[in-house]
Amino acid sequence: MADHLPGKEFYIVDTRLKDGVSPDEMMTVLPDHLAYQIEIEKNGTLFAAGPVDGEDGNRVGGMIVYRANNFEDARRIADADPMHAKGMRTYTINKWTVNEGGFTLSFTYSDRSSEIT
Repeated sequence: MADHLPGKEFYIVDTRLKDGVSPDEMMTVLPDHLAYQIEIEKNGTLFAAGPVDGEDGNRVGGMIVYRANNFEDARRIADADPMHAKGMRTYTINKWTVNEGGFTLSFTYSDRSSEIT
């Protein structure tokens, strides 16, 4: 049964504030980080990204999902992120193989609204 599963591979970056870096200090790099995310989104590298909050509602870090060929490629992409390159955050990378799940995309032309469910 498992042999028919798609096995689409992505690389997940779990990114966390580096010890000794204040949230205010990290925020100074945010514009560069977001510009980088938009750049790799437009070139097809970025699959998804966003903040991660704990059960208590406090921010614990971020998750970034790349389309990459291998760990080395994913590491190169992550290292170029200004948050990592400027020493604001540290990260780990894991490979994620998607076999199950789905989503629905709705787009309305008239008001350019969209929804993913």
